[in-house]
Amino acid sequence: MDMEQGAKVSGARFYFLKGIGARLELAIMQMGLDQALEADFTPMMTPTLVRPDTMVSTGFDVEHDDEIYRLERDDMYLVGTSEVALVSYHADEILDLSISPSATQGGPPATGEKYSHGKDTRGIIRVHQFNKLEMFVYCSASESKAEHERLLAWEEQMLAKLELPYRVIDTAAGDLGLSAARKFDCEAWVPTQGTYRELTSTSDTTTFQARRLNIRERTLNDDGSRGPTAPVATLNGTLATTRWIVALLENHQQADGSVRVPEALRPYLGGLELIQAPSSTPEPTRASAERSANAQAALTFARYERDMNSEGAPGKDSLILLARLF
Repeated sequence: MDMEQGAKVSGARFYFLKGIGARLELAIMQMGLDQALEADFTPMMTPTLVRPDTMVSTGFDVEHDDEIYRLERDDMYLVGTSEVALVSYHADEILDLSISPSATQGGPPATGEKYSHGKDTRGIIRVHQFNKLEMFVYCSASESKAEHERLLAWEEQMLAKLELPYRVIDTAAGDLGLSAARKFDCEAWVPTQGTYRELTSTSDTTTFQARRLNIRERTLNDDGSRGPTAPVATLNGTLATTRWIVALLENHQQADGSVRVPEALRPYLGGLELIQAPSSTPEPTRASAERSANAQAALTFARYERDMNSEGAPGKDSLILLARLF
């Protein structure tokens, strides 16, 4: 990870992931996507810019929320999660949930966070931009509690695969946002900070978002005939984010500084079992190695010329060669 170059290019709280850092993020995301596919989710790449009415309908207070990026010229907002686009995907529609009981959708877009003043100023715990693999569910209102438990179980399954120590927080009502009726946070242990930090969460918004977006399902009467429509329930949950890299590296670091790759993640890293600790003296690049070899050759040639020169000094030709090599 390179925070200095990120700040140079984009400002504070931006970064570059390179080398094994970039590979780790892609591996975690792909592992999560494979798990989502096994659970019958449909992969979706969603828009990251949405209209104001989309943000409001999802439950964001765009008039008083300074943490939301806005493009004033186009009057559009940069979403912080694919939930915003996914919940609006079926706006003003009547869904047939009998085709797919859980009506699941999933998507991994880029996501952003605008302000994080005074805390976590280093590293990738709190940054302006990161990647996220999000689960999203449409279901009947009567099934939302059971679906919420399933989303939590899938999140815990991912944490178990990565062999991370974690705890589950049943968020207090006073800490819930406008849309969520209940939310579970999964927090992983971060050894260097001596505390648990949130890696993922899942929220049950019941029919709140669906009522604002007019998303309904067709109900059936007791005799099997078509009944009236009713708002559906919507739920969301996160399977992986860039932040997971921190917990993975810290919890699996060994005494020599190397990091053991969890077995479940190895197929996504080409079978890599161990991430070696960086050397205290960086390995020479190809260019520096060539310069060193050239310098040695030039020095040898100069000594040869000196020995051949009666005055004991390098000849003219050797000085020209030295200049060319360097």
